[in-house]
Amino acid sequence: MKMVKSLLLGSATGLVAIAGAQAADLPVKAKPVQYVKICSLYGAGFYYIPGTDTCLKVGGFIRAESNVNTRGGSFAQWQAVNFDDRAFNDHTMRARGVVTLDARSETAYGTLRSYINIGEQYTSAGPGRIAPAGLFGVWTNRAFIQFAGFTMGRAVSFFDFDPVSSYSNQTNTWGSSSGGTGIFVWAYTAQFGNGFSASISAEDGTFRRTAGGLLATAGTGYAGYRWPDVVGNLRVDQSWGSAQIMGAIHDVNPGYYTSAAAGTGGPGDEVGYALGAGLKLNLPMLGHGDFLITQFTYAKGALNYVGSGLPGGIGYNIQNGNLAGAVTVGFGPAYDATYGVSGGLDLTEGWSVTAGLQHNWMPGWKTSLYGAYGELNYSTVSSARIAAVAGPGALGSSAAPPAPIAGSANWSMYQIGSRTVWTPVKNLDISLEAMYNHLDTAYSNTPGYEDKGWWAGIFRVQRNFYP
Repeated sequence: MKMVKSLLLGSATGLVAIAGAQAADLPVKAKPVQYVKICSLYGAGFYYIPGTDTCLKVGGFIRAESNVNTRGGSFAQWQAVNFDDRAFNDHTMRARGVVTLDARSETAYGTLRSYINIGEQYTSAGPGRIAPAGLFGVWTNRAFIQFAGFTMGRAVSFFDFDPVSSYSNQTNTWGSSSGGTGIFVWAYTAQFGNGFSASISAEDGTFRRTAGGLLATAGTGYAGYRWPDVVGNLRVDQSWGSAQIMGAIHDVNPGYYTSAAAGTGGPGDEVGYALGAGLKLNLPMLGHGDFLITQFTYAKGALNYVGSGLPGGIGYNIQNGNLAGAVTVGFGPAYDATYGVSGGLDLTEGWSVTAGLQHNWMPGWKTSLYGAYGELNYSTVSSARIAAVAGPGALGSSAAPPAPIAGSANWSMYQIGSRTVWTPVKNLDISLEAMYNHLDTAYSNTPGYEDKGWWAGIFRVQRNFYP
């Protein structure tokens, strides 16, 4: 009996030992995995950052393009060129990649949003004469915070109605577009319901200075930056489309004369301004997604609102002619103001209109037809001032222009173009675009100064990965 008890106790002890050993070999139970959770508050592509109530969307695009008869990538138009100068590059290629981050969360004051994009690009050959082997750059044109109706940082100007042309790949000459580079803003937008809103914004005034600024026979252009441009708009967005009216004021503060002959004083400060209106009409009766969009702008002493792509100062200098022979030139000067005879500033007036119509032929195919026109007008005093400074030899991109300059500095330019986009698969756009440019020259009664026209084109492939 004792033997039986001993066997039973031994067996039990052995089983307990084996069970304990097996339990020790079992893996420790893992902590629950925190999977990414979809955030449906702000549309497709957002997800919750694990452990937070912030929703994030990651997006971007990659593009490759080939530009013909332009001054660089992104379909930027010629500003200074002699088409008969064989040293100029009339073909460039560019690759660009952009990544965007859009973070949003809900607060007691509404949505808190922060947005940034970071881009990198490489251009095969820059504009001008024999260029470097390639131009490489890293940049960001959006970095802003939105909260309780405020927008703060680098964004799009609240003056712009179509900040990045919705119907063309071009870097606009006319129009107030700031979308390509962005602009620093401190803005507030009030929503009134039913699509109506109003915005007031303090924006970077240096961005709106026409490069080259102000013209004096001897002296400087703009003085230091003192206060931002003040921009306001009234806007409506509804099912039929959108409409906006806008205005801006701009500090025109000249630097001082620097020559002993001119003295040490300078003209007084002036306030330039711009007024504009924009309209977009959806045209579903023509095709799904069809639209017509247009913007008109008038400015005095603030020409960048009329043409954000205007080359300041000497401006357009489009030439033809053998370097060893006669050269003809189309000239379009762009100064916000000139130093008047009496010592004051003579503000330049200008206006522009842009328009585009886009039609979707069928799923995956769309074509746009667009046009733009603008002109700058100078007083008799300003025309004489420009002629005195921008005289023989001052315009030459590769050769001196004809001389002398006499008459009116007024000039105009129009552009007509078309773009067709094929989307063979979702998020892949293949586009071909051509545009004709025509410059009606300043000082047209001067021998050798004549109107100029030229074609430009771009082929682009872009893969979007915006969710």
